[in-house]
Amino acid sequence: MKSLTRSLLLALALTTGGWVPVQAQTFEQSVEAYVRKDYRTAFAGFRKAAEQGKAQAQHNLGMMYATGRGVPKDHQQALTWYRKAAEQGHTGAQFNLGAMYANGEGVRKDDQQSVAWYRKAADQGDAMAQNVLGEKYATGRGVPKDDQQAFAWYRKAAEQGWWTPAQYNLGAMYATGRGVPKDHQQALTWYRKAAERGHTGAQSDLGVMYANGWGVPKDEQQAVALYREAAEQGYDRAQYNLGIAYANGQGVPKDHQQAVAWFRKAAEQGQVDAQFNLGWKYAKGQGVPKDDQQALTWYRKAAEQGHAGAQSGLGVMYVLGRGVPENLQSAYFWLLLASAQGDEDGAKYRDDIETFLPPAQRTAAQAAARTWKPK
Repeated sequence: MKSLTRSLLLALALTTGGWVPVQAQTFEQSVEAYVRKDYRTAFAGFRKAAEQGKAQAQHNLGMMYATGRGVPKDHQQALTWYRKAAEQGHTGAQFNLGAMYANGEGVRKDDQQSVAWYRKAADQGDAMAQNVLGEKYATGRGVPKDDQQAFAWYRKAAEQGWWTPAQYNLGAMYATGRGVPKDHQQALTWYRKAAERGHTGAQSDLGVMYANGWGVPKDEQQAVALYREAAEQGYDRAQYNLGIAYANGQGVPKDHQQAVAWFRKAAEQGQVDAQFNLGWKYAKGQGVPKDDQQALTWYRKAAEQGHAGAQSGLGVMYVLGRGVPENLQSAYFWLLLASAQGDEDGAKYRDDIETFLPPAQRTAAQAAARTWKPK
């Protein structure tokens, strides 16, 4: 996923910060032109001020080149103007320059340079940059992986009170005990802060906490309400969670058709657990007419992402010739992958068919499984 780039409306500053009156008026008029979508006029005004060395104008000019508003999109020009502003200490430009290095836009992708520019903005107190720097430490991109550093940067950003992704990330660190002792009460606090400001991931994970009674009395109806709030905004994990609630009758009456509907919404966005569950529903004919072709399709989508249950299910489909011609070598391949992840059904079926495979087919499947990578 590409790194976040600030939106221009967020970054445009109307403060004049020491400009002489004529220059300030010209800049403000350019901002007003941008807001009314007169991008050519805005671009001309920003360029004039940028060429005079004004950091905010340089940043805004970079944004216009990056987005192709008022001028043909040009990442090289965006990079040039961001760099001019960034070198003057402009945090928005430092952030966006970090994003360009992270995404390889206008410059060769370079995670270390990306981190260096994010850090400059973060050190000046920029919450968005602090959060991204936390993510870099959490994933080990451009810096050695360090959960304690990730936690520290998430906290700096979250405590500013407005950047919900940082509040969510901090809650997740407390929930999982990464970089800090596990603390469900703290996780609940930070998830709630982000959820109340509309963060869909926080709404969904807060629902999980209510569903399990982690840090709060167990309340499946409240969990469903939170899942629904996020699911209706299109958040795939919440759609999956809501499907599970309907499938199991947790917080809502059991309704397999509703479960299928929500699994489908999530599965179509690539949510791997939902793809597996939708395949299972088609295989069993639960909440939807039984359809081996559809079961095979959804099992395959999840299996190719590395879902062990789906790999096992796909292997069984090949064993039985359901939705696909019987093929023990393909079955053995998928069951090898599933069993390697500890799937007990996969291991059982693998052992059952192993003796029926000719040695050459068994060796070929084993070799393919060793080099297989999830999509």
